[in-house]
Amino acid sequence: MAHSPSLARAWIGTIVFLFLAPGIVAGLVPWLITGWQWHDWGDAAWIFLPVGWIFIALGVAFLLYAFALFAVHRGTPAPVAPTQTLVVTGVYRFVRNPMYLAVLAIILGQALLFGSWWLVLYAGIALTAVVAFVKGYEEPTLTSTYGEQYLEYRRNVPGWWPRLTRWRA
Repeated sequence: MAHSPSLARAWIGTIVFLFLAPGIVAGLVPWLITGWQWHDWGDAAWIFLPVGWIFIALGVAFLLYAFALFAVHRGTPAPVAPTQTLVVTGVYRFVRNPMYLAVLAIILGQALLFGSWWLVLYAGIALTAVVAFVKGYEEPTLTSTYGEQYLEYRRNVPGWWPRLTRWRA
């Protein structure tokens, strides 16, 4: 039987990975691109700024929630320290890749706040890289690890466009 890490170790690993992966992709890189310099939207600020903040707030909330589910399942989202069971609870009942979507929402929210087309381009590059990673590594690995359980999940829960109702396994 495989060793199940302690809950404390799972939380620590999850938090470390949160800062290393999304922290860099959705925090450090956007800062390097924009310096987090506010854009003067003038009279249009009443729409762009709230929408930007909503994207960021929802992205952060969903990202933290999705990360927490991995710790609760005694693992991390990091490929080097995965969970022993397939995580198909919470937000994962609506979409298979909520963390990636959350990171993209955070980046696009910052693009609105800082008026940066460079961040929009970066979001497109990040999406391309993520889809390649998911197709080339994640899906084959999950298929070989969890077999029919993952295939059933994949048949019922979309990867990128959330379901309107939660999937019940």
